[in-house]
Amino acid sequence: MKVIKTGDKTWENRHETFVEDIQDLYELGNEDALDALDSYNDATKGFQNLISEAIATQTPLRSLGGGWSWMKIATVNNGIMLDTKSLNTVFNVSTNSVSATYTGNTANLLFAQSGNCIWELSKYLQQKNRSLKTSGASNGQTLAGAVSTGTHGSAFDFGATPEFVVGLHLIVGPDRHIWLERASAPVVSDAFIQSLQTELVQNDDLFNAALVSFGSFGIIHGMMIETEDLYLLETYMQRMPYDDSLKAIMQTLDFSTANLPCGNERPFHFSVLLNPYDMDNGAFVTTMYKRRYQPGYQPPVGNAAGIGPGDDAAAFMGTLTEVAPAMVPLLVNKVLGASLTLFEKQFGIHSEIFNNTTLRGKLLSAAVGFSIDNVNQVAQLMLDLNQEVGPFTGIFSFRFVKQSTATMGFTRFERTCVMELDAPYSDNTYSFYTQVWQKLEDANIPFGFHWGKVNELNPDRIASMYGAAADQWVAARNKLLDADSMKVFTNPILQQWGLDTVLP
Repeated sequence: MKVIKTGDKTWENRHETFVEDIQDLYELGNEDALDALDSYNDATKGFQNLISEAIATQTPLRSLGGGWSWMKIATVNNGIMLDTKSLNTVFNVSTNSVSATYTGNTANLLFAQSGNCIWELSKYLQQKNRSLKTSGASNGQTLAGAVSTGTHGSAFDFGATPEFVVGLHLIVGPDRHIWLERASAPVVSDAFIQSLQTELVQNDDLFNAALVSFGSFGIIHGMMIETEDLYLLETYMQRMPYDDSLKAIMQTLDFSTANLPCGNERPFHFSVLLNPYDMDNGAFVTTMYKRRYQPGYQPPVGNAAGIGPGDDAAAFMGTLTEVAPAMVPLLVNKVLGASLTLFEKQFGIHSEIFNNTTLRGKLLSAAVGFSIDNVNQVAQLMLDLNQEVGPFTGIFSFRFVKQSTATMGFTRFERTCVMELDAPYSDNTYSFYTQVWQKLEDANIPFGFHWGKVNELNPDRIASMYGAAADQWVAARNKLLDADSMKVFTNPILQQWGLDTVLP
């Protein structure tokens, strides 16, 4: 494996919201002189050597994905960060590599090095007439980064990105790497295990814990994912009265009597955006419907501001700036007027609809997941809070997603609503966030924080949110990593969250 030591002493995330002191940034790459499999296995050995050196020098180590997180998940204060984006080989999976007991369609399987960006995978899959099942609104994250933080998308009958992962190749120490999959859903054959020169571990609890592990379970070298046939999305954005009819859909996801662009057809994606400074004109409602792929369609086009059908509020809210409180409503309305254009019947494949990698302005973004049973209570709480302690220089966005199987997936409710709060970078935004969390807790509304977005997690909050699941996650980490490796893969934020416990 190629290892380029850049000598960088600081690292800044993509959203430019923090700079971290580091010992060095290593840029990693596959060996060009080797074939794909030999190069992959050579990278495995390279990772093990790096872990061995880190243990010997007591240096923290962390894999870096696309750098999209607002939290310091990928950073190691005075440690070494590993830029994995050039480790982006993909492998088609043959029947010889698949267990005879695998219940899915082998044609759907794709094995990918974890440095692949979501956009890279989508481009590759399109050539094969296949598609990812879901993604976030942005597609600049690496595969490992998106999955490891529980990036949620809005495919509410499917789930978040961890749900398309069926196998993980984990480098857990200097002398051990494993293939981890569920015992209840075997995927790979002995021949596959031998080709990676690895150890097979089939355990549901360990797999579910490792899915959302934010770089703390060692290094994810590769992932086996399930894809599906290429499909089109038929997309709409309209203004609708924020009335009992819309509120009922938000709280039940029952579309049987819905008056949406395709009548009562159940959408693939459903989201609602509330502008607290223009409620008389109703909510912005986005719906997307899955269609059989057919060539010859007109690809989606962005509006004059460059905002496309799948972009979320983060795509444009960074253009806001802090102004005097009295000016906030005017500014928010002005930005929305310039950024949001209603549209109908725009078609595109998944990667064309959810394709934003453009960052506009210095942005903060927070997101919390809670049961759809509480969505209307939360929405009213937000409108009231904005009157009490605002004005918030932003909007309230609600997206919906199926429950995650990941032990620490924040979309942990049977039907989860994810409320996103995007706003300009400022102390006022942070202050408003803090009051939101307190209001939710005061109202006894269970919720979870998006791991990669702004949050104020601590051991007490994690215990309250996840209960025994947090203990199971810690136990799984202790089972997979030895004490020396756990030290290497422990960073300040894991300690802040109280998830760094070493069990006797």
